Amino acid sequence: MSWRLRHWREAATLLLAAGGPGASPPRPAAAGAFDYELLLLRRSARSAFLPSAHVFPGGVADAADFSSDWLQLLPGGPRCGLGSVRDECPRAPLFAAERPELGSPLPGDVAFRLCAIREAFEEAGVLLVLPGPVADAAAATAATTGPARLLPAERLPPSSELAEWRLRVQRQPGSFLQLCRHLSCVPNIWALREWSNWLTPVGRAGRGGRRYDTAFYLCCLGQAPPVASHDDGEVTACQWSTPSEAVELFKSQDISIAPPQFYEFCRLCNFTSLHDLHRFASERALEGCERWMPVLMIASDGHMQILPGDELYPEDPDFTGERKPMLMTDKKIEDLMKGASRLHRIVTQDHNNVNIYVNIQPKYKHINPITMDFKRGENADCNSKL
Repeated sequence: MSWRLRHWREAATLLLAAGGPGASPPRPAAAGAFDYELLLLRRSARSAFLPSAHVFPGGVADAADFSSDWLQLLPGGPRCGLGSVRDECPRAPLFAAERPELGSPLPGDVAFRLCAIREAFEEAGVLLVLPGPVADAAAATAATTGPARLLPAERLPPSSELAEWRLRVQRQPGSFLQLCRHLSCVPNIWALREWSNWLTPVGRAGRGGRRYDTAFYLCCLGQAPPVASHDDGEVTACQWSTPSEAVELFKSQDISIAPPQFYEFCRLCNFTSLHDLHRFASERALEGCERWMPVLMIASDGHMQILPGDELYPEDPDFTGERKPMLMTDKKIEDLMKGASRLHRIVTQDHNNVNIYVNIQPKYKHINPITMDFKRGENADCNSKL
């Protein structure tokens, strides 16, 4: 087992946005309103990691996601028809992962896309596939020039049969490949845009010490949000919310959101239009992606997750937890904020009193979240631009 896999369980998650001007029925066109929503799932209270939290669909990668049998459905080429990241742009290690121990030639960023799509079907019943097999890279690119669309209901088996397949995939991830063959379809990996890469910080692992290295992908659907259904096992509820609605629900303590999801919702608040979000994500994904492992700093009246670029971020962060697991100080949060010139931190003073402070230039042509203006002590309008 590699050094990386001893410390993290590799996973993938999907930021699934649906709506836009092509949706039927369309969302209200009020000034400043979002024309799309994102899928949120509530985890079971029995979950070992983030119990009862609202999360994006996703889960741990399985050996079946790396199966070379997928190459019978996917087009040839080094990345199965995915757009190329610029050569000069560094990749987060997860996206460049290979699994020679599995005897698989499948690229890591293909396998993690397959994982995200499989998990969306397992957890929410949303099946993101194209008629297939897809013959070549050109066909794959043409299929996802704009926001994706799901297969029409008449192209799918009866709901009872699809529910049986869902149970089979939950029990045995390799059944997802069998389902795609049965439907003569292929997972729409080309609709997923590389978005971010989060590592569970030391000291924030769930029961059993679980830490995750998670690929975050964004997918835009140019249609009304599809029906999503929970499995009453891992997931106990599904809901569609705009970025601003999700932030407000969290701030009002109606839902619980982990810091990475909160950060991403605040980042998505920059885009009220699905078209603009899709265009930005498509262009930005060519630039590569930065790996982020927050470093915890425990203060006397709360804690902060320090992110890369912040002046307090260690030059040599402890990725394994074998050295100093977190930073400790007797200072208050307010004192730690005074005089700081380079900020990139998530500040928590109680369960739902969480704010993001960032004034650094984001790398890889990404965008900073809409943040709180701590000088005024007010939240910035989630519909405003940075």
